[in-house]
Amino acid sequence: MNYSFEYIDIILLAMIAGFIFLRLRGILGKRTGFEGKAPPQFKEALEKINNIKQEKKVNENFDDDAKKDFLKGAKIAYETIITDFSDNDNKIVASKPLLNNKIYDQFNQALKERSSRGHYAEITFIGVNSAEIKDHKRIGKILNVTVNFIAEVITCIRDKDKKIISGDPEKVKKIYDTWVFSRDTTSPNPNWQLVNILT
Repeated sequence: MNYSFEYIDIILLAMIAGFIFLRLRGILGKRTGFEGKAPPQFKEALEKINNIKQEKKVNENFDDDAKKDFLKGAKIAYETIITDFSDNDNKIVASKPLLNNKIYDQFNQALKERSSRGHYAEITFIGVNSAEIKDHKRIGKILNVTVNFIAEVITCIRDKDKKIISGDPEKVKKIYDTWVFSRDTTSPNPNWQLVNILT
C-alpha cells in the first residue's frame, strides 16, 4: 500500500511540474529563431540611439584640451595656407600636406589661371583675430571639425608690370572664413587636412 501512495505522489509532482512549465512557457514565450533582430518599427529608433552614442563618444574624445590643441594647430595651418596661396610664385609648396586632393587641385588650378594672366599676389598676414569651432562630427572613422576664422591681412594682386589689379597694399582687410578640417582617427598620423571651404 505504501508503494502505491509513493507512485501517486510522483505522478502528482510530475503533473504539477508540467503545469508550471506550461504556464512559464505561456508567460515568457519561446524561441522563434528571430532573436537579436529588431522589428522594422524599431529600426529608426535604434539608429537614433546609436547616433547619440556615437556623438557622445566623439564629444568624450574631443574634450576641451583636445579642442585647444586643435585650434592652435588650425591657426597655424590657416596662416600657412593663406600665405602659400597668396605668395608670388603661384605654386602650392608649404601647405600641400595640409590639403586633401580636392582642395589642392582647386588651389592649383586657380594659381595656374592667375599665372597664365601674368598676375601674382602680395600678402602681409597680420594675424588671426579669432578661431572658433562651429561643429565637429564623426563619420565612420573620419572626424570633421568646422572652424570659423576671422583674420586680418594686407593683400593685393599685381600684373607683370607691378600694376595693382585688385586690393590695396596699404589697407588692412578683415577676412571671414569657415573651413572644414578632417583626419582619420585610426591613423597614426596626427595631422589634419583642409577638406572643404564653406565661405
